[in-house]
Order: sequence, then C-alpha cells, then structure tokens
Amino acid sequence: MRHGNKVNHLGRKSAHRKAMLSNMACSLIQHKRINTTVAKAKALRGYVEPLMTKSKTDSTHSRRTVFSYLQSKEAVTELFREVAPRIAEREGGYTRIIRTGYRLGDNAEMCMIELVDFNEIYTNEKAKKTTRRSRRGGKKEEGDATVVDAVETTNEDTTPTAEASVVEEAEVVEEAAVVEEAEVVEETPATEEVPAAEEVSTDEPEADAPAADETSEEK
Repeated sequence: MRHGNKVNHLGRKSAHRKAMLSNMACSLIQHKRINTTVAKAKALRGYVEPLMTKSKTDSTHSRRTVFSYLQSKEAVTELFREVAPRIAEREGGYTRIIRTGYRLGDNAEMCMIELVDFNEIYTNEKAKKTTRRSRRGGKKEEGDATVVDAVETTNEDTTPTAEASVVEEAEVVEEAAVVEEAEVVEETPATEEVPAAEEVSTDEPEADAPAADETSEEK
C-alpha cells in the first residue's frame, strides 16, 4: 500500500531515476518538447521547473547549482542563454503537458511535454489578442492629430509638383496653338492662288480662237 508515498519511483532505483530525469530535462531544454509517458512527464515537470526558476538569476552560483542536476554544459548554456530570457516575466508553469493517446505495446498513456513560451502557435494567438487597442479618450485625438499632420505634409509635398505640371501643360497647349496657326497661315495663300492660275489658263485659248477664225476666212 502507498500510504504517504508522494514520490513516483517509476519502477527504478533512486540513482537510475535521477539519471533518467536529468537526461530528459536536458532533452527538453535543448529540443523544447519531448514525447514520453504521462507519469514520467509529471515527474519531469517537478524536476525541471525549479531549475528554470533558478536560471532567472544568471550568476556563477546559479550555474553551478543547475549543472549539479543536469551534468551537461551545453544544456546549462542553452538554459541560461536562450530559455531564461523568454521565461523572465513568467512566475511559474513553464511547461505544458498535452496528452496524445495510448501506446500500443503496454497501453501506457502518452503525452508531449513542451516549454510554454516556445510554442509559436499559442504565442501568436496571445500576441494578436493583446495587441488590440481601444479608441477612447486621448488616444483617438492623438491618432486624429497624427492623421491630419500626415495629410498636411503630403499636401505640402504634392502642391509644388502639381502647380509645375499645370504650368507645363499650359505652355505645351499654347505652343501647339501657335504652331497650328502658323500652319494655317502658310496654307491659305497657296489655296487662293490656284483659282487665279486656272483663270489664266482658261483665258488663253479664248484669245487664240479669233486668230484661228481669221486665218480660215483669209483662205
């Protein structure tokens, strides 16, 4: 009977159990999530979370204390350099257990244990919820003022260019009108001289006609 037995021995002696939890803690810190049984995950959570709280104070004493449990320099460096800044604002509950079903061989309940702050799906949803802003009070006035300033700056930037473009278009229109008038003036004398030439050409045969009649009469 398990009267007063608060520790799950996991079917191992103390040395084997400590070595197993140490290895699992190193894997969790380096890979941020591991798959194991629910019983081992619960034991690991009570083993690794005090070490993560200890890592918030980056000192030689803290590093040596954590190293005595993990026995891995790489895991200690990862914990103090990558994990500690992410959990600095969290007061506890650094891990999450997600049940994944039952194992086929012995029907043991399986789960995935992960670090809460390294789950991108949940953290993105939380960020979207926290970035909502209310449009009340002075924030709205400040926003309106910034919008008005932006509009004024854009108008100031665009007015000189608009005036310059209008002036250029007016000059182009005037030049086109002058060119068209000059072409019309050049074309009008040529059109008036054509009938005069035709009249001269038509009158000459009429002058020659009497001469032909006179020659016929003399014969």
